[in-house]
Amino acid sequence: MAFYVVYIQEAHASDSWRLAGNVSVATPRTFEERGTVASSCVRKLGIEIPALVDGAENTTESAYTGWPDRLYLIDRDGRVAYKSGPGPFGFHPGELRSALERVAPGVKTAQR
Repeated sequence: MAFYVVYIQEAHASDSWRLAGNVSVATPRTFEERGTVASSCVRKLGIEIPALVDGAENTTESAYTGWPDRLYLIDRDGRVAYKSGPGPFGFHPGELRSALERVAPGVKTAQR
C-alpha cells in the first residue's frame, strides 16, 4: 500500500491571490519551477510521505478535482474508494479510516 501527496496548481500564489499564513511562492512557469516549489512546500510543511508533482497541464487536478484540497483513497484497481469534501473543513479522518478498512481489511490505522 502506498500513500502520496500530489502537488497541483498553486492555489494562493504570491503573484495572484495570496492568503496570509500560507507558504509564499510565485506561480511556477515551468515544470522544473513547479518541482522546486513543490519540494520547498514539502520541506516547509513537514510532509513526510512521498510527493508527486502534477504537470503543467494540471491533468491530475482536473481528473480528481483536487482543488480546493481533497483527500482521496484509490483502491488497488485504480478506482476512487473515498473522496473527502473540500478541505480543511471537509476532512473527516474517521471517514477515511473506515474507507481504508473496507479497501484493505486488517491494515492497522493510526488513531489520533
